[in-house]
Amino acid sequence: MPCKPAIASMSVGRAWVHSLPEKLSQIAQAGFQGVEIFYEDLEYLAKEKGEPTEENLLAAARETKGICNHHGLEVIGLQPFMFYEGLLDRDIHQQKIAKLHTWFKIIKILGTDIIQIPSNFQPDGISGDLDLIISDMIEVADLGLKQEPPVRFAYESLAWGTYVSTWDTMWEIIQRVDRPNFGCCLDTFNIAGRVWADPASPSGKVPDADAVLAQSLDHLVKTIDVEKVFYVQVVDAEKMEQPLVPGHPFHVDGQPARMNWSRNARLFLYEQDKGGYLPVVEVARVILKELGFEGWASMELFSRTMADPDPSVPQSHSQRGIRAWQQLAKELDL
Repeated sequence: MPCKPAIASMSVGRAWVHSLPEKLSQIAQAGFQGVEIFYEDLEYLAKEKGEPTEENLLAAARETKGICNHHGLEVIGLQPFMFYEGLLDRDIHQQKIAKLHTWFKIIKILGTDIIQIPSNFQPDGISGDLDLIISDMIEVADLGLKQEPPVRFAYESLAWGTYVSTWDTMWEIIQRVDRPNFGCCLDTFNIAGRVWADPASPSGKVPDADAVLAQSLDHLVKTIDVEKVFYVQVVDAEKMEQPLVPGHPFHVDGQPARMNWSRNARLFLYEQDKGGYLPVVEVARVILKELGFEGWASMELFSRTMADPDPSVPQSHSQRGIRAWQQLAKELDL
């Protein structure tokens, strides 16, 4: 299929401030065709029914699916299945596997076959041993293959991942897992934000940023099998007026600068008036045109503005997101 626009549910407002039914309504009214469901949204919907037990989570999933059907929205995936791979405490690992079985039930209700796994960014308690990481991923992939219909996993390298922070490492893991249902989500922010940008630098960039990015993208096109790209995320971020170091309002002790930047300061595309500066259109062009990806393109935003209690936030974020998609589709002739 050609590229179709989606957005992540938390990108139009956080769950403790803005209700999922209202957010889904605004997403559909803006013109999006698909939505990534953020697990947090289901949890808050489940809490309206009591504790977030499996029973209440499944009820929340049924309610969500009904709302999506009403608005003509397709659920493209459930995310994020966090802090999974490389755990040193294997009892915690088994707890994650138990949780995964609940996620299998949830996505079946939602009518999607994709679970997104972001790379683990815990500062300790995890291993960088690729053999362990790959073994963990084979385990979930094989469990997914036993589901009916089979479940796909979209691995995503976060720019601040402890051991997996680049698409190169992510792709090596995918190749070694070697399962048809284990692929990736390519995110323009996490690619450009890792190899081109540095929010802790006064320039906002790494040394020789343009050359480093060009080399990385050239390698990406020659390396990645587009059939293993299950969907893409397209988003920009603000250039920090001051380096994001201790003393900066976004700084949190013990957390990587890129993580604090990502959580507070992402933007939709073409929002240079708000400080957008990443070369995300170039990254998107490489993925959508040169690599030839076709499928869902999700506008995945994280920002301090998502927690703004103003009731207009779901509408304004949805409208900003669809404008970004429309302009990108026009520029790239999608």
